[in-house]
Amino acid sequence: MPYISFESGQLTAEQKKQLIERLTKTAAEILHIPEPFFTVTIKELPDENFGIGGRSIDEIKRNYKP
Repeated sequence: MPYISFESGQLTAEQKKQLIERLTKTAAEILHIPEPFFTVTIKELPDENFGIGGRSIDEIKRNYKP
């Protein structure tokens, strides 16, 4: 059974719904495995509990300028 795990900060219920639907659909198309065989989990980590390059995600988001 294919398993997709996604880690993020806090998401809305609608964002979670869309992620689960789209990740499943895309993976099923690429792998040629029926959608009912996929399991998707979303692990939510507070931004201050996860870091990249020595900085927390909340710090990176505060300083991000597109």
